[in-house]
Amino acid sequence: MKYYATALLLLLWATPGRAQRPMHLQVQPLSLPTELAHPENQFSGLYIGRESLFLLSESRLQEQRPGLLYSIRLADLQRKLTDTTYVLPFQRYPLHNLEVLRQKINARDQVYEGLEALVIQGGEVYLSVETSTPSANCYLLKGRLEDNGVQLDTTYLLSLPKPLRADNSGIYNAGFEALTPWKKRLLGFFEFNYFERENYAYPLTQAAGAETSQPVRLQKLPFRLTDATRTRGRHLTALNYFYKGGGQDTVYRTSASDPASTSLIKHPDGYRSYCRLIDLQLRKDRITWQPLWEFPAAYRAYNWEGIAAYKGGYFVINDKYTPGKPASVLLYLGRKR
Repeated sequence: MKYYATALLLLLWATPGRAQRPMHLQVQPLSLPTELAHPENQFSGLYIGRESLFLLSESRLQEQRPGLLYSIRLADLQRKLTDTTYVLPFQRYPLHNLEVLRQKINARDQVYEGLEALVIQGGEVYLSVETSTPSANCYLLKGRLEDNGVQLDTTYLLSLPKPLRADNSGIYNAGFEALTPWKKRLLGFFEFNYFERENYAYPLTQAAGAETSQPVRLQKLPFRLTDATRTRGRHLTALNYFYKGGGQDTVYRTSASDPASTSLIKHPDGYRSYCRLIDLQLRKDRITWQPLWEFPAAYRAYNWEGIAAYKGGYFVINDKYTPGKPASVLLYLGRKR
């Protein structure tokens, strides 16, 4: 408890602006049906629309996985919150034409790796595509949500240039991990936002063939930003995750000159995985952030990739990577009563 208080004080001290009061949330696991819990779904995004929670599979076609979007009615999730034995019904939406679009991406000498973020506006579905580290661009896809699946538009393929380090090298395993509606456009967030120079979020015009609009400055943020959800007014809540791994993953380790964030991930026995919720505030010409809540120690090593705000709390989901047996886990983080 002493470590938590010290780390939180350091973090609040290191964050400019008026500090947001930390949230007090209670973790409630929600068991998933067998098909949804399959680890190779590798869920990478959540979104609430049409009175349902939509779950985006990473849809790794190169690994012979199908392109899929799932949905669970909010009414059924509400029942599950009070009846843990209830088996959640769900609907499956195949992503039609995803293979066609993958071939178009690969024909541009870019390498499709999977889907990362999801927005649903009316009947329109927007998906962000992550590509391999050497690929210069990620992509935005668009489709129509229909009863028999999502009909992806094969004429719509918006290039999203990846930010580069000062030496023009790419960031390992990074793409546009979060999308949110913003001013009649979409706002896209890159996974890595710890560049020494300025960091940005990217307004995306949804018209076919359009380019990204003038980027919006984003306050330097350690670790990874893996998904975000609108909450109130100009505020978003985002997942801010650190994986302790070595190799090329060390790019996500914070510098020695960043004592507040280093205090959260570096310990006498080495680095530890860590995850928290942060508040992103969309100001006139920039985006700032404040810490909101730390995941309990038992859940910090899960690779949380999807978040959706619901009734003052949040649904969150991981891809498949956990400290133990790989599996997709859905949690509801609700306010303590």
